[in-house]
Amino acid sequence: MYWEKDVETIDRKNLEELQLSRLKDTIAHAGNSYYYGKTYKEKGIQADLIKSLSDIQKIPFTTKDDLRENWPYGFISVNKDELVRMHSSSGTTGRATVIFHTANDLAVWTNLLARCMYMAGMRKSDVFQNMMTYGLFTGGLGFHYGAEKIGAMVIPAGAGNSKRQIQLMMDFATTVVHVIPSYALHLSTVFAELNLDPRKDTNVKIAFVGAEPHTEKMRRKIEDIYGYKAFNSYGLSEMNGPGVAFECPRQDGLHIWEDSFLVEIIDPETLQPVADGAEGELVMTTLQREGMPILRYRTKDLTRIIPEPCPCGRTHRRIERIKGRTDDMLILKGVNIFPMQIEKRLMDIPGVGTNFLIILDRQEFNDSMTVKVEVSKEYFSGDLKQLEMLRKKIIEELKSEILITPKVDLVGLDILPKGEGKAVRVIDNRKD
Repeated sequence: MYWEKDVETIDRKNLEELQLSRLKDTIAHAGNSYYYGKTYKEKGIQADLIKSLSDIQKIPFTTKDDLRENWPYGFISVNKDELVRMHSSSGTTGRATVIFHTANDLAVWTNLLARCMYMAGMRKSDVFQNMMTYGLFTGGLGFHYGAEKIGAMVIPAGAGNSKRQIQLMMDFATTVVHVIPSYALHLSTVFAELNLDPRKDTNVKIAFVGAEPHTEKMRRKIEDIYGYKAFNSYGLSEMNGPGVAFECPRQDGLHIWEDSFLVEIIDPETLQPVADGAEGELVMTTLQREGMPILRYRTKDLTRIIPEPCPCGRTHRRIERIKGRTDDMLILKGVNIFPMQIEKRLMDIPGVGTNFLIILDRQEFNDSMTVKVEVSKEYFSGDLKQLEMLRKKIIEELKSEILITPKVDLVGLDILPKGEGKAVRVIDNRKD
């Protein structure tokens, strides 16, 4: 059993009292770091400033730039000899950031992952195949230790090597997988090449998908292909990694574990809090971190608090699946566009494959967008009129979503670049 009923269904009043107690301790402890010690002195901040949860607004925001500028040890709040692990962000939007953990930090993180996986249906009797990158990336190791905490047998397969992944699933009767959504779709094409049906030829019943934003359309497409339940996972290295928030069996928003994180949603322009239910930028504060507590971290992720209680009985509030990131937003001819808008439309079109790439160019001050889309091979082996009709259909669908007419290039399956980590969705060739 890994059902922490007393924690997961705690009364909201008691949960908020627990949060306030841990917030006060966290703010006091964070002052031991170089960065927060200096910030407190400059801003006249003292730990007893916090009388209620709303008083968190008296603390300045922390940004990724702050973490980078205080590389490498400016945020640690313990002696270095108490640190037992370092992890790093992917660095996809600039220089990577590093996060340090004590032994207790790792135990708390492991416990959160076990809570998530058990909530989604994983049990001691399961065989768990971890298809994520191990190493500095937090995804692989986080889920690995969470699965072992539950007592499941773990296959640390790592990323890539698709035929070997499939062989492992079949030989060892894998029942649960952890996979990046774009790779899950790619893997389905390898099943087809091998004349295998993942629904009939494997025993997988649950997938944990995360590490990159994805739409509900993509999730449902994955579920339709494989016949398993795919649960959305949210995390970021600055807040431990995966396990910050997770879907319960209802798959309607992600429960964010509020005994470990204090959540705010702010307007990214005014930096003021928004009402529950309104979309904004997610801001988070660690409540149980010893080695490197972080206060009011601006995640850049866009979401909203779902104000209604979840019928599953858990009292920890839910966030909506991440819409995108404020720094992923593309501005083309004055229009704000998120890559997930493109994905959402493409996933609805029959014949479209599992990968796409947005390319932005500028010529004589005129910006343009080209969307390269993988489509089924039969479109290249028959009447080319069908190919042109599909191309026009994609243009119409995208125009209705983003209000701009993109150029669309259709390519065969597995033509566009793929990596073992997050999918590359945008290449911006424009020069400022």
